[in-house]
Amino acid sequence: MEVFLIRLLQFILAISLLVLLHEGGHFFFSKLFGVRVDKFYIFFDVGVGKWDGSLFKFKPKNSDTQYGAGWLPLGGYCKIAGMIDESFDTEQMKQPAQPWEFRTKPAWQRLLIMIGGVLVNFLLALFIYSMVMFSWGDSYFTTQDMTMGFKFNEDAKALGFQDHDILVGYDGKTFERYDVDVYRHIADAKTVQVKRNGKNLTIRMPEDMSLLNMLKAEPAFCRPFIPAELDTVMPDSPAAKAGMLKGDKIVSINGKPVDSWNEFTYQVGILSDMLANAKTAKDSLKIRTATVVTNRDTVNLVLTEDLKLGVGQTSIATYYKPKEVKYGFFESFPAGIKFGLNVLRGYVSDLKYVASADGAKSLGGFGAIGSLFPPVWDWHQFWMMTAFLSIILAFMNILPIPALDGGHVLFLLYEIITGRKPSEKFLIRAEYVGFGLLILLMVVANLNDILRWLGYM
Repeated sequence: MEVFLIRLLQFILAISLLVLLHEGGHFFFSKLFGVRVDKFYIFFDVGVGKWDGSLFKFKPKNSDTQYGAGWLPLGGYCKIAGMIDESFDTEQMKQPAQPWEFRTKPAWQRLLIMIGGVLVNFLLALFIYSMVMFSWGDSYFTTQDMTMGFKFNEDAKALGFQDHDILVGYDGKTFERYDVDVYRHIADAKTVQVKRNGKNLTIRMPEDMSLLNMLKAEPAFCRPFIPAELDTVMPDSPAAKAGMLKGDKIVSINGKPVDSWNEFTYQVGILSDMLANAKTAKDSLKIRTATVVTNRDTVNLVLTEDLKLGVGQTSIATYYKPKEVKYGFFESFPAGIKFGLNVLRGYVSDLKYVASADGAKSLGGFGAIGSLFPPVWDWHQFWMMTAFLSIILAFMNILPIPALDGGHVLFLLYEIITGRKPSEKFLIRAEYVGFGLLILLMVVANLNDILRWLGYM
């Protein structure tokens, strides 16, 4: 429960900040061009009965704007006078146009008002990344430094990879750091360069590689080779009761050879599938009873009900030192901008998988987003995640979908190019269609969260 609350608090704090500044971007350009803003709300104030849905609201003296917060944390809005938006206030549009309204302003001013939120979110992400670089620096592992190489699954081996191959580069370029970009580059590459037994080799890649398939495969396409060495042994755990000690290396489980934590996790996954089909408590106990061979002993033990051994695993940091890079204040900006643009490129590249059936299943809602935050409060991870969400919010909002900022931008560009403004009737209908699509997407994403939680996905 504590972990859930910590993640929930981080999620709400990050979303509140991003929504506030996004709507602030629209607000800034509206005020700059003399457009009246009727309401500025964080979260939606959906009315319930006689209650208008506001948690709090206030209107400063001599101001046209009512500020407040709604109860539904699905975003926020800046209600701009004379504009067709998600409020669907068609009554205002029936009145004679006023000089302080959005619809009476030149198209270029309306365009800047509409991209204001996206612009703020994008610049905010780059600023946060820059300040993270300044405050904490950058820390990462490189694939070339991983002298034990990688552990590959059968699909990878069929392409020519072998366990302990060290990933060097792709299409003549070098892998800069070990992160998800390594898998993106492999999926898109024509050739991948590896070092095997001290020699550089080139492996030709097929054209139908899929990043989604690579990451969801069990075992994964490739992972750093990490020996199945015990880092810690929990008190009163199955491993402790069997006499296992820190530093022991697991050689096999139930007669199946184990050379790494990757392989151990795979073998436990097989037991998990068997456990799901167990009919009786006796069947369950039989599946959980395991024979584990280490470099020091052979032990028989009973795994926990969730198939845990009760040990801490060694990790990349156990065997390799990360590269540490520190930045001065002015140096942090180009580093942060470069990092942010790379994150954006990766996110845009991954969107091509959303149209597939597996891609649709991978969509996540509020639960999936919240789970990305660390289980303990960590300011470094919080700001990295907030910057990432800011980039997502900026990109998703600029998509040319009615009801999103990008939909309004599309119609404004049409007006600027052709000199003809779309009719208000058309814009209202487009807003309804776009809003319906967004609700459908939100339902699918959050339904996926529920199905994953229930174990159906």
